[in-house]
Amino acid sequence: MKEPKENNLAFIDGQNLHLGTTQNNWKVDLYKFRIYLKDKYKVREAYYFLGYISEEQQDLYNNLQKAGFIVLFKEHSPNLKAEKKGNVDTDIVFEIMKNLIDNKDFDRVVLVSGDGDYKKVIDYLIKKDKFKKILFPNKKFASSLYKNLTVKFYDYLEGIDVKSKIEYLHKKKKGP
Repeated sequence: MKEPKENNLAFIDGQNLHLGTTQNNWKVDLYKFRIYLKDKYKVREAYYFLGYISEEQQDLYNNLQKAGFIVLFKEHSPNLKAEKKGNVDTDIVFEIMKNLIDNKDFDRVVLVSGDGDYKKVIDYLIKKDKFKKILFPNKKFASSLYKNLTVKFYDYLEGIDVKSKIEYLHKKKKGP
């Protein structure tokens, strides 16, 4: 008998992912990461949250979209842009809850972050059988609030089996 096809959504805290990997001297290849989410976790749509819009980061935004991510920015008042604090936590929780209410066409949520601010929504999603996994960028970025979470509900991106699949490798230039 054929296994039913999963249809999951991913919500990625971009700053948490970036800091959690570069802290350990490696970077995520966005294209490989999107394929990994699709193949391993059956993620149909992957929402990548960023703290603010900056013209200097336009290449990053373009690459995220080319890799298949839906890019969402934190709204800021023009007066506060000088402070540029990302803090997309409430936006991610809102989008998860909005999908629970409005989007009946998905199975479970995959969250990429180690931030403890998501603990309450994760507990709720588990209770409703709507949670797949939280993917921690590294062990240091996994909040202690998740210490009672069973291994069924989390993975680390820094593990050698995962990192080798999603790590950005610098291409060597040919010629002199």
